Amino acid sequence: MPQLAFANSFWETYDRLEKQVKAGVRKAMAKFQQLAVAELYADKGLHLESVDKARDPRMRTIRITDFWRGVVLAPDDGTGVFLLLNVVPHDDAYSWAAKRLYTINTATRTVEVRNVVAIEQLTPPLEEAAIHTPTLLFARHSDTVLRDLGIDDQVLRAARAIGDKPQLEAFGGVLPEDQFEVLQFLAEGFSPEEVYRDVVTERRASAGSETSDSLAMAIANTTSRITLVTSPDELAEVLEKPFAAWRVFLHPSQRRVAYRVSYNGSAQVTGGPGTGKTVVALHRVKHLLSKAPHTRVLLTTFTNALARALRDNLTLLLDDEGQLARVQVTTVDAYANRVVRDLSGRSLSPITDADERQIWRRLGRLLDLPWTEQFLAQEFRHVVLAQRVTSRKEYLQADRRGRGAALRAPQREQLWQAMEAFSAELRAAGTTTHLQICADAAELLGASDLKAHGFDHVVVDEAQDLHPAQWRVLRAAVTAGPDDLFITGDPHQRIYDSRVSLRALGISVTGRSSRLRINYRSTAEILTWSTSVIDGSAVEDLNGDDNDSLIGYRSLLHGRRPDKSGYPDEQAEITALVACVRGWIGQGVEPNEIAVSARFNIFLDKVHDRLKADGIPTVRIRDHPGANVDGVRLASMHAMKGLEFRCVAVVGVTAKAVPFAREITPLEVDRQQHESDILKERCLLFVACTRAREALSVSWSGTASPFLPSSSARY
Repeated sequence: MPQLAFANSFWETYDRLEKQVKAGVRKAMAKFQQLAVAELYADKGLHLESVDKARDPRMRTIRITDFWRGVVLAPDDGTGVFLLLNVVPHDDAYSWAAKRLYTINTATRTVEVRNVVAIEQLTPPLEEAAIHTPTLLFARHSDTVLRDLGIDDQVLRAARAIGDKPQLEAFGGVLPEDQFEVLQFLAEGFSPEEVYRDVVTERRASAGSETSDSLAMAIANTTSRITLVTSPDELAEVLEKPFAAWRVFLHPSQRRVAYRVSYNGSAQVTGGPGTGKTVVALHRVKHLLSKAPHTRVLLTTFTNALARALRDNLTLLLDDEGQLARVQVTTVDAYANRVVRDLSGRSLSPITDADERQIWRRLGRLLDLPWTEQFLAQEFRHVVLAQRVTSRKEYLQADRRGRGAALRAPQREQLWQAMEAFSAELRAAGTTTHLQICADAAELLGASDLKAHGFDHVVVDEAQDLHPAQWRVLRAAVTAGPDDLFITGDPHQRIYDSRVSLRALGISVTGRSSRLRINYRSTAEILTWSTSVIDGSAVEDLNGDDNDSLIGYRSLLHGRRPDKSGYPDEQAEITALVACVRGWIGQGVEPNEIAVSARFNIFLDKVHDRLKADGIPTVRIRDHPGANVDGVRLASMHAMKGLEFRCVAVVGVTAKAVPFAREITPLEVDRQQHESDILKERCLLFVACTRAREALSVSWSGTASPFLPSSSARY
């Protein structure tokens, strides 16, 4: 019987197919597994036929329904693996198939696809222009170097005519995947040796030592882009599996990091949105649990919503309930609270951020202080709590790095009086803050038996938003040594203004840091547009002493460009939003695969009412809907962190909302904090936009946010 495999190009379209078409796909694929190869070609239901004038003679189409056709790459010798490439309308199927050629990369030994017709059409005009171009993009690399990296003759000819990065990106959707990735790395300034290590070696590691030119072997090697199915049960599972299950799929570049046998200390993984940091963290948990039967792991993150998502995805990944029982999935704050309760017998009630601001506002007036409540709260957070300052003397000597406004000794005396008054008010009311609970928990863990209250390993997701007080809890929760802390995060998604130096907190990741550069979630069009929101702003890494960079960060997926639109008023904007959501649903997108995000919940309330009135089901992310609950997801920009959807509409992106003036320290009060606050607001919009997988719509009414790329100042 023939084997079946599914290319990523199929999965990209399968999610969007209507239910009856998906049913046709399942029926056709089941028949593939039931019939011998000779019977496949004779079966009138499948109608397996060659494609006229195809550049790849192995191209075939099969009948899915009267209107839809599947495009299949047949094995070289008529037996072996059939690769399902796409499901498209009848006429489009033949046009799509005729232009594409599948080859085996000479360096990575994986299957690649190219739009051979498009390359042939694009190359000659570029060669003409190249004659008058003083510097070509790949001039410094010899043909031998490029061929050693897997560049074949057709791609080499095109590469020799490319003058700059925009020209290279124009080729992105037509070049073979591994070869395009190699050229992107070189264009970003990476050396051939680095590219060989990060691309060729990683692909070859998954391919093994086999160097056969067999298509079947190459398909088996291409685990990052092809799903090989070996049994009817596996076929049913693959085609019925909910989209959420693919959130725990691991690509080879990620597997190398997640399943490394051991790290000689703490390890760190960074990367932009969609690069799979969370997936790597989940698989690292699975690996650590397999090392010993009684291993205990703390899997932790910043918010309750993220902790729930981690728990759900870990359940998908772990088949063994016994393993799941050995993992505690919770936020750092919740873990710290439990530690304090268990080790001291105290039950603490932390105040909210709004309550804290109100206390600082009242103290500022009472003590006649010249600073805003925002400045006071930040001074307490970034200096007193971050450095564990407990006395007037310590505060007068404290290093205020990152706090732009210099303070003279009399001013520090005034501020310390406010700090003491704040702490005294909390004690009198029997309350505290989350960060103070973390400080208490770290001290208690340091003096306790970790066998009873600590863990063998700690895995941290979304690490960029953790405060030094929270890091001290995690450092105290596990004995320093091999595989103690495994940390994933992206400084470009820092939306809570936490500054930290892991090294200063006793967490060294030197020599054990990895960066993920490939976005597996969003299309290149969404990614490029969203990244421009950051606008090249300098972003501190997790050690607080170097800038993190998105250089080399890219997507291999392509789709339509984000839609951005301005409207005269909110009502017009919401009316357009309803039409947009209805359009997505009409294209086969399920409501629970759509999200609408705004800066404020008050705007989401209006969206909820209009969608409901139009008969479109909605649910709020803050109500923790399960994956089976039908309805468009509504979420604030902050609540979008860690989530992903096929389609996302970010609404109300006005100059008044993003940036929100109340969250911005005035320039005259503290220049550094002002710039940090502006960057935080940029990152917030960046996070919301990068939740989109296939389609992104951004809208505003009146004056647009200044962060929007190439937007008009007004509607």
